[in-house]
Amino acid sequence: MTTTNPASGTAGTAQAPAVDPERLEQLLHHVVADVGAAMTVPLALLGDRLGLFEALARGGPMTARQLAEDTGLVERYVREWLLAMATTDYVTYDGSADGGTGGTTDNAHARYRMTPEQAEAFTNPDSPAYLAGAFQNLTAATRILDRLTEAFRTGEGVGWHEHHDDLFLGTERFFRPSYLANITSTWLPALPGMVDRLTAGARVADVGCGLGASTIIMADAYPNSTFVGIDYHAPSIVLAQHRAAEAGVADRITFRTAGAADLDGDYDLITFFDCLHDMPDPVGALRAARSALAEGGSVMLVEPMSWDSVEEALNPLGRLLAGASMFVCLPSGLSAEPAYGLGNQAGPSRTCELGREAGFTVAREAVATDFNRVYELKG
Repeated sequence: MTTTNPASGTAGTAQAPAVDPERLEQLLHHVVADVGAAMTVPLALLGDRLGLFEALARGGPMTARQLAEDTGLVERYVREWLLAMATTDYVTYDGSADGGTGGTTDNAHARYRMTPEQAEAFTNPDSPAYLAGAFQNLTAATRILDRLTEAFRTGEGVGWHEHHDDLFLGTERFFRPSYLANITSTWLPALPGMVDRLTAGARVADVGCGLGASTIIMADAYPNSTFVGIDYHAPSIVLAQHRAAEAGVADRITFRTAGAADLDGDYDLITFFDCLHDMPDPVGALRAARSALAEGGSVMLVEPMSWDSVEEALNPLGRLLAGASMFVCLPSGLSAEPAYGLGNQAGPSRTCELGREAGFTVAREAVATDFNRVYELKG
C-alpha cells in the first residue's frame, strides 16, 4: 500500500503494525475454543435425537457398552460421543469401572454420568433451564450458509418458511420453557389491569404464534378468555392445532394461517412473541394491531434482549443473539417488501420508536428478564 507523506509530498510505503505474539496466541486459543463449541452443538443435537442424554440421566453411571445396549446403538460411536460430551462438560466422566487406565476412545471401562444440573438442562422440557431446543434451532439455522453467502452479494432475504423443519420445532423447544416461566408470572402482570381483564374474559390475538406454545400457555391460564393464534406458516398452524387439542384447550383457541395484516375484530390484548423483528414490515404489522385493538386494549411485544449501543452488546448473550440474527432474523426481515431488515438487535429505543411510528401514543418497556425485553403499546 502506498501513501503520500504530508510533509514531503512524496509517495512512500506504509508499514504494517507489528504482530503482538501474546495477543496472537490469545486469539488462537479463542478460535480453538469457538470451533470446539461449534462442533459440540450438532453432536449434542445427535445425543438429543438418539435419546442418549435421557438414557444416561436415567441409568448412569454407565459405560459406553451399557449406554449402547440401553439405547440400541453401536458401542463404538457411543464411546466417541461420550468422550466428546465429557470434554465440553455436557456429561461427566465418572472414572473407570475396573479402576484401570487406558486410551481415551479404546477404554471400554470408562464410566459416564449426568449431574442433576446437566439432566435438568438437557432432558427436562418444562424447565426454564432447558437448552436442548437451542441445539436443534441453531443447527438448523446454519443450513442456509450457501444461500446467505449469495445474499451478501444480492441483498435478497431468506423467508422463515424456507428454513429446515428443525428450525420451527427447535424454536418452539427453545422458547417454550421461558414462556412457561414468565408469561403468566412476570410479563402479563407488567401490563396494568391486563390480568384482571384476562381472568374475567378477554379476546386475545397471538400474532406469529408458530407452533402455538405461547397461545396454549395463555389459554390454559385464563379459561374465560378466547384466543386466536395466527401465523403465515401453514405447517406450523397444523401442529399448533394438534398441540392445543393435546393440551385440552382447543375449545377456546382458533388457529389460522394468516399474517399480521389479516387481523380483524376487536381484541383486548394482541401479543407478538419473539417474532416482530423477523417480519419484513414490522411497522405495518403494528399498525394492523393498533387498528384491531379494543378500547383500552394493549399490545404486548416480547422481543429478545437487545441494547442501544454496540458496547452494551459485546457480551456472551449478545454474541449468541447477533449470530442468530445473522442466520435467521435479518434474512427473514429482508425476504419481502418493504424489507425493513430489523434483526433481533434493534434495541429498546428503536423498538419503542417503531411503536410510535405505527401510531401508538404509549410505547414503553414494561419489564425485562435475562433473555427478553417486554414492551407495552397502547393508544
